[in-house]
Amino acid sequence: MWYVNERFTKEQLDALPRAGFAVNSTGGVVRVERYGCGAEFRRTPDGRFEMTELPTVISGGLFTRLWDAGYQKFLLRSDGKKLPALAAQLVNLRRFNEDLRSVLGVPTFYNEGLGSVCELTTYDRVKGRPGDIPDESVGAKSEAKH
Repeated sequence: MWYVNERFTKEQLDALPRAGFAVNSTGGVVRVERYGCGAEFRRTPDGRFEMTELPTVISGGLFTRLWDAGYQKFLLRSDGKKLPALAAQLVNLRRFNEDLRSVLGVPTFYNEGLGSVCELTTYDRVKGRPGDIPDESVGAKSEAKH
C-alpha cells in the first residue's frame, strides 16, 4: 500500500513508457499499466500529478481493491464482482508496485516490503457483529452461485 502524499512532475511520468509501462493519458488523467496491474494519476491545479488510484490488479479493464476475507484474499471490482486473488496476480502486483516506485523515485520502507497489504479486511466470525458475513460487509457479488 502506498502512503504517498507527494505530487509527481510531468517529467517523472514521462519516464514510465521508457521503463516499459503502458501509459494512456486523457484530459489530465494518466493511467499506467504493466503485468496486468495499474495505477492512475490526475493533474492538480499546480500542474503536478497526484496518485488517485493506488497500484492494483486490473480485471476486465477495471481497477480492483484487494480484500482479505480472513480465509482468502479476493479482488473486488468497482462493479461489485468478487474474484479470488490468484498467487500470480499478487506476485505481479508486487512487481508492478516495486517497478513503479523505482521509476518515480519513491522509497520503499522495510515494513512495506513484507507482503501484500489489503485495502479491506473483514473476517469477524462472531454472529451478529459487523463482518460476520464478509460479502455483505463489503457489498461483494460472486460471479456464480454453486
